[in-house]
Amino acid sequence: MADIRIVPRDRFDRLGEGPFWSDRDGALYWVDILDARVNRLDLANGRVTVTALPEPIGWLIERRDAPGFIAGLKSGFVDLMLDPLTILPIADPEPNVPGNRMNDAKADPAGRIYAGTMPDGDARGSGALYRLDRDRNVACVDRGYGIANGPAITADGRTMFHTDSAVGVIYRMAIASDGSLSSRTEFLRFPREWGSPDGMTIDAEGGLWVAHWGGSRVSRFDMDATLDRSIALPASQITSIAFAGDELDRMFVTSAADGVDEAAGGALFEIDAGVRGLAPCRFAG
Repeated sequence: MADIRIVPRDRFDRLGEGPFWSDRDGALYWVDILDARVNRLDLANGRVTVTALPEPIGWLIERRDAPGFIAGLKSGFVDLMLDPLTILPIADPEPNVPGNRMNDAKADPAGRIYAGTMPDGDARGSGALYRLDRDRNVACVDRGYGIANGPAITADGRTMFHTDSAVGVIYRMAIASDGSLSSRTEFLRFPREWGSPDGMTIDAEGGLWVAHWGGSRVSRFDMDATLDRSIALPASQITSIAFAGDELDRMFVTSAADGVDEAAGGALFEIDAGVRGLAPCRFAG
């Protein structure tokens, strides 16, 4: 049975998401989308600090060759510095869809960011997947999502797994050298009793870890979509997963308290998963 602990802090998240390990800072960053906050866990001393933002934030990804982050706010892609707080707009990918917001993202080994959107309300199918290139141009690379979620990219940068949580499906797509996507196929469809697939990550052995929103667990799947194992958690709305630490052997899992009455809802969990992760890719622009 996996060892699980709740990271102690003053407040839990309404909608925790987007964990990102920064070896440069020795810290795990993650966001509370609905309360518009960035959380920072210092792995050396366990201290959690919080930065409040002026609008909802879906994710942040470290820049490779410069300080700070690229982040996905409700208003679009931005340059983000936390100390002091500085926000510089880059692009709004959906100026004609004001009811949408950014939801989840990952960078690939080439230093590009793939970021999905979703409706705040009931605009079904209005979500899409965008690519932010190193020159900071934005391209739409896939459409028709209810809740675009959990990109996960293989170590060689050739394959992406991407989820539509609204229909419970994880898709598999090929990534070309120019960043375009093709050959979208259904990799895995969640049975209703599993909840919905949410955030994802890939470990150093090639296993795909998936957070179960409404399913109270994280699961690891082989590349043929075979379930390898599941780890139950004391919260129902599990949102995303990241490996952290100098050896990338510490798994952290985010969750959400919004809409549920659970003691551990919105907690950040640390799990001894018995496997190491891949170093996160950073934005190269």
